[in-house]
Amino acid sequence: MDIRFATALDIPALLALQAKYLVGNLSAEEKLEGFVTTPFTEKQMLEVIANEGLFVAFDGETLAGYIYVGSWDYYDQWPIFPVMNGRFPKLQFMGMPITRQNSFQYGPICIDAAYRGTGLVKRIFEYMRIQWQHKYPIAGTFINRVNKKSIHVHTTKLNWEIIDEFSFNGNEYYTLAFDMTNSIV
Repeated sequence: MDIRFATALDIPALLALQAKYLVGNLSAEEKLEGFVTTPFTEKQMLEVIANEGLFVAFDGETLAGYIYVGSWDYYDQWPIFPVMNGRFPKLQFMGMPITRQNSFQYGPICIDAAYRGTGLVKRIFEYMRIQWQHKYPIAGTFINRVNKKSIHVHTTKLNWEIIDEFSFNGNEYYTLAFDMTNSIV
């Protein structure tokens, strides 16, 4: 498995894997196995790649998974993020307030079904953690409460903590945080 920063050459594979698991493209039964909610355009992918915030795992020529990360300023282009991080003044994690300066947005993450249960989620996450731990002490994300598979993976396999709940656009979400100094392998 080759885990690395993404390049522009990876964009066709990223778009295909994203489309395969995008919430709007899945049946109710398929959603039970997990889904991604934030679609990225090719232009947005290029910007994340330029900021070293897109990580990929390839098995030969097959994209097995990806993780996006970035600053809150970048993610503010989607309406859900200002709602989520607007709640930061009342939140604490690791004994400190969560701010836009000491945390970053992690996600979406997507592991192709053929590679789930293989430990890939921990390996790609750890690669990202090592690359970004010097930038921010805290990673933050949100997960739709109906995405039980993702909640389970993040809280049991990756040791994220649920620190808040919020509503947006008729959906209920958990806010989660992660201590970037903690290795998960």
